[in-house]
Amino acid sequence: MQDRWFTDRRVGERFPYYTRGNAADVLADPVSPLGWTFLWEGAISRGARDGFIVFGLVDWDEFETPDDPECFGLFGGYFYNPLSIVRLMGARLPGASPEQIDRAYFDPNPEIPPYIAEPWHESERHAAKLGESLGWVMSTDALREVDEEKVLADRLREDRPDLAAAGDGALLARARSLRPYLQQMFETSIWASLGASVGPGALGAIAEGLGDPTLTIRLLGGIEVDSAKPTFAMWELSRQVRSSEQLSREFDAGVAGLPERLAALTSADGTAFNEAFARFVRNFGSRGPNEWDLRCRSWETHPQMAFAAIDRMRAADHSASPTTRHDQAVADRERAAADVRERLREAGADGAEALGTFEAAMRSSGVFLPARERYKTNCIKVIGEIRVCFLELGRRMVEKGALDTADQVWFLVEGELDHFRHEPGAFTDTLRRRESEHRELYELEPPFMVTNAAKPLDEWTRRGGTTVALAEVGTVLSGTAGSGGHARGRARVLLDPSDPFALEPGDILVTLNTDPSWTPLFVPAAGVVTEIGALGSHAMIISRELGIPCVVSVKDATKVIPDGAEVTVDGTLGTVTIGASE
Repeated sequence: MQDRWFTDRRVGERFPYYTRGNAADVLADPVSPLGWTFLWEGAISRGARDGFIVFGLVDWDEFETPDDPECFGLFGGYFYNPLSIVRLMGARLPGASPEQIDRAYFDPNPEIPPYIAEPWHESERHAAKLGESLGWVMSTDALREVDEEKVLADRLREDRPDLAAAGDGALLARARSLRPYLQQMFETSIWASLGASVGPGALGAIAEGLGDPTLTIRLLGGIEVDSAKPTFAMWELSRQVRSSEQLSREFDAGVAGLPERLAALTSADGTAFNEAFARFVRNFGSRGPNEWDLRCRSWETHPQMAFAAIDRMRAADHSASPTTRHDQAVADRERAAADVRERLREAGADGAEALGTFEAAMRSSGVFLPARERYKTNCIKVIGEIRVCFLELGRRMVEKGALDTADQVWFLVEGELDHFRHEPGAFTDTLRRRESEHRELYELEPPFMVTNAAKPLDEWTRRGGTTVALAEVGTVLSGTAGSGGHARGRARVLLDPSDPFALEPGDILVTLNTDPSWTPLFVPAAGVVTEIGALGSHAMIISRELGIPCVVSVKDATKVIPDGAEVTVDGTLGTVTIGASE
């Protein structure tokens, strides 16, 4: 294997630390060359640069290469978060520390190197600007830019032209015209992401002061977020299937060939379902596993994945309704908030200031946690529009004999697109080779940290190269409390949301990490356990909205928890207890 993947970044001197902490929530799998060069280098990293500057974290000239900013890392084809840049907020914000930032944004891990201060880290001017930004985070009642950008993203989807009728050049022009929107939306995302830790952090400090840190989880429960909305829509589709004998028969026959069978239905039930599913695809079709990569198999391009999730949902009883669970989580949040208010009032003058902070933190959490999920939805919708342009181009090149499959278009890099359009046959062998080499990256275990330089790929650990003993009955595994409550059920270890058929209602979903494509599986699940995750991770946020017990950051969860064993999840304490296997 080569020393490095050909689109990997070099590590600079000013920002030398990158981490996989929380990175798998964004991109779990190796990123395609076109996804990285066209989306990330061409728009998203630049948007992150602008967001960091506007928030007051850095200046333009503090980046070593501002036109190609080192906001994110790519090593061995795997995406990395910029630990060095984010730590600056702890170094420059009065009253904060880099260590606090580590705890707030990244998984606890002994591999994270200690912070080393440098003279240029401290800055009174940045401290003042960050103070202003944090004051705004704790006082604003809305992040209006995110809402305005949702309207824009929806319009871009509605205005999609007939791509099949567009020329090859027009397809590329359409894709390129969408990148400035993505750059601007990701600038907004930085404000949302940085702001989303402030309110919860203040709530955590208040809960600690009251002697009950578990209150924090309850205070954040039931906050409505966009990434859960596809689940509510899928639930309604599953109820249509469950109540129809004809639709149930079609689903009973299996997902293979289901889109064609459903399209052939002319009954009232069939027509109503097809119309509802078409609306679902129009609204949410850009979502899917690894959705921040152009190569993602989205619900629009691979609808069988959505049908598989609906099939799992239809087995759930009506009592598992996500609306019911959400309402219960909201009620529990309100009870917890009332309890905190009462206890702070009872503290008299000593509690008055804390009560003011509490109200501001609750308001801020209610603004920025949903905004953090909405910006993702906005960006993913734009990425979905770019994706379908390239898939149409790839389909045409298959017809010309230049590609074996339309998906090989993802192994181009941005600078080759115009040449490829005019001479596609010149790239056939190169793209085949890159596709083969890209598959090899899946065999590697990305290191948690890259410090100063990435190791050559032949020194990386290979997946399956180490064995971990299964946990014995009675073992208590510790993680991070993600969503409160208790659940007992059969553990089902799943690594791919597109193949959910082992999961039955009442099971405990055990996986590496989740993104929005996993959300429908939260409905039949009684609880969720992930290996990866921190305060703002997807698994935490969705579990809290739906009122499902959740524990994240359970080391080697998918390896040590026996598939089929009865487990007890304590989402309040952050533990998983192993019971007998089936």
